[in-house]
Amino acid sequence: MAMGSCKKILDVKPEDKLDRTQTYRNVFDADAAVWGVYGKLMNLAERYILLNELRGDLMEVTANADENIRQLNTHTVTLNNPYANPQPFYEVILNCNDVLKNFDIMLADKKLKLDEYNQRYADIAAIRTWTYLQLGIHYGSVPYVTNALEQLRDLHDQSKFPRISFQQLLDELIKTMETLPTMEDYSASTTLRTTVDGYNTQKFFINKYELLGELYLWRGRPSDYRAAATQFKRIMETGAIFRTDDNVFFQQYKIYQADVVNNNDIAVGYIRFRETDQNALIDNNTQGWRSIFARPFGDQQFNYEWIWALPFDKNFIDRNPFIDLFSPVGGKYLVKPSQAAIDNWNSQVQQNNFPFDARGRFSYRNILGQPVIMKYLYNYIEPNTGIPIGSIFDKNSKWFLYRAAGVHLHYAEAANRDGRHKIAYGIINNGIKATFDDPATADNTNEMQTFDGPPYDVNAPQGDPPDRCIAMNGTGALVFAEGHM
Repeated sequence: MAMGSCKKILDVKPEDKLDRTQTYRNVFDADAAVWGVYGKLMNLAERYILLNELRGDLMEVTANADENIRQLNTHTVTLNNPYANPQPFYEVILNCNDVLKNFDIMLADKKLKLDEYNQRYADIAAIRTWTYLQLGIHYGSVPYVTNALEQLRDLHDQSKFPRISFQQLLDELIKTMETLPTMEDYSASTTLRTTVDGYNTQKFFINKYELLGELYLWRGRPSDYRAAATQFKRIMETGAIFRTDDNVFFQQYKIYQADVVNNNDIAVGYIRFRETDQNALIDNNTQGWRSIFARPFGDQQFNYEWIWALPFDKNFIDRNPFIDLFSPVGGKYLVKPSQAAIDNWNSQVQQNNFPFDARGRFSYRNILGQPVIMKYLYNYIEPNTGIPIGSIFDKNSKWFLYRAAGVHLHYAEAANRDGRHKIAYGIINNGIKATFDDPATADNTNEMQTFDGPPYDVNAPQGDPPDRCIAMNGTGALVFAEGHM
């Protein structure tokens, strides 16, 4: 009787947690697992910024920074520095491993349809791959774990944690990405494409083509550069490939000319007819280059530019690390733009002969007498006054990960390393049309393109006569607008 009573006590299900019988039952449980992985991923945002940017040339510490962050800045990290600990990355990876294992079980048990499984499995496998890439970049040789570890004692089994070199890791990650069941984004009809707390989720999910292209670039074999360019080109042609998706626009992920009439674009721009007046610089959250970082999820121009971004919102994230890192208002103001970055912006000359790069004026501002990195703060404080846009406690911002301009830069890098120097020059500078066209001829039918083989066959008409060029070509406009990148 005593044993029976104990068994009943132990069989009581917890009221605030799910046991295994309440998980992985249907597609909605699978969606919950996906959201759980992305929630874990967002815990890496602070490390991602500091390990990449603070150890580079663009950021430096403020007087408020603690010793651990100062060590990152000076490349003198000690063993007890928490940023030297890869555990947060492995928390994401082990969650991915568990979810992938259970997705396999759900498919076998017919709890997921094949297309439901393919989309979710590929997404989580890509998140694991991205997390491993970050580990390899920062830590070099790392343990490579793909098994789901269910028991604490499994952590002591070193056979489950083979340490491999960065090059070996890249081989494994590329193999994983090349064998995914799908490379496409979630379809518009999937239950994961929805609106959550006012946020359109279309851009929440990792782009697998961009990730695979980056992996090829990191590995750097001669054949990898064409393979990388192929992946990036696929993203650049998204608007032409998915014309039937209402949420995808023809100009999506294109670098296009500024809208000089309506100023409705995401390039550096000036109020119409006043490009000789520096005070005419368009500087707000709804127009021009600055608005890239402030526009809401689901906004048309936001969709044109951002490929992958995640929101920090007070309604579902307890702490926003970006406010603490960057803001002197309501935050800790731990890092700031480096003087080298500021000097570089101020030493540029724009096409209208202004002696500065206007993107610098949007990237940082002087607030309370201090230089402040702004792109993570445009939804939190007003840059000219330093006053919070809403409540000082409404610490909303975004984690920016993949962007159209970055894809073009990666494509240019791959092309350049593959011997297509002229294409790379055109994309980085004045565009394909200006680089490849012969000004002595007026035959636009056979111009505005590279006349090369895939993935370097770029057509870049701007609507020049004959107008049918836009309908005939498969790539749309690929023209560099000043200050877009």
